Amino acid sequence: MRCVIARFPFDLTKAGVLETMKGVRPEPVTGESVIIGRRHYPVKQVGQAVTGQDRRDFSAGEVLRAMTQLGFVCRAVPLAVEARPPAGTPYQRASALLGSPAAN
Repeated sequence: MRCVIARFPFDLTKAGVLETMKGVRPEPVTGESVIIGRRHYPVKQVGQAVTGQDRRDFSAGEVLRAMTQLGFVCRAVPLAVEARPPAGTPYQRASALLGSPAAN
């Protein structure tokens, strides 16, 4: 399949991507990811391995689009979990943070 990444055309196949990523250790995922085999790879790592280009030369969206068209499962950025403040009034929360007074 012909894909354009960073203004360069590439003829990519699912088998070719699988072969390229075989033996490549996945980096920690902090953003979008692609599932190749049983591993989750960061999109930029896949793009660099498949195209041979520097990660700054292409966007994650270009690689996501190409990998989706090839039939790979892509994951978006995980949503941040909101930290809920502890229950109670502001005075009670401040007292809980400060702790009890020390005995003399």
